[in-house]
Amino acid sequence: MKSIVEQICYVGRVMFERNLTDIAGGNITIRDSDTVYCTPRYAGNQWHWQLNPENIVVGPVLTDELLSNPSFTREGLSHLAIYRAFPFVRAIIHAHPRHVLPFVAFERPLFPVLKATRKFGTLKYISQAPNFSQEQADDIVENLRGQEDLMHQSAAAVLMPQHGIILAGIKIMDVLDSLERIDTNAYCLITQSLLAASVNPDLATTGNNKPTDSYAE
Repeated sequence: MKSIVEQICYVGRVMFERNLTDIAGGNITIRDSDTVYCTPRYAGNQWHWQLNPENIVVGPVLTDELLSNPSFTREGLSHLAIYRAFPFVRAIIHAHPRHVLPFVAFERPLFPVLKATRKFGTLKYISQAPNFSQEQADDIVENLRGQEDLMHQSAAAVLMPQHGIILAGIKIMDVLDSLERIDTNAYCLITQSLLAASVNPDLATTGNNKPTDSYAE
């Protein structure tokens, strides 16, 4: 079994290779007891997500010691807020997935069209808030409330306008899995009009799935 730092490095490489995040940013953390392990600031910009274990930043969850560490990720405030609000959470990913970004850019609803994403429902958006701020962190926590069962099961996700997505769960591989499921779902929504046109140019491009549909399993 890979160590915590090895898992983080592996997940970062997978995310980048599969266009689940980009050079511009993203961050990964894992909590072990009262210690958090985190990708370094500028993991994409400086390392292109080719991280080694010695690059991982380590510090306490319950104090603000990490906030003064220049290598601590700029989104670290939101990660710490989630861990403190939901002590059972053990893994968090913030990412800029290629197919999710068009939705967050224009704040369009991201609703499930695949069986694999029904459990997530229509994803919530946080309000407009300054990046890396306490306001943003508090809003993320508030939007995760009520999704505890989903976090225990796999991961819960929240969308960040003009920015990206953040997911929280118990196991880092389940959080990664949820990230790709959501990005694939976004791809299906983006391409539905092309599919309709290729089958019958006279078909409406909105498809049969609407934000008001029920996707309970």
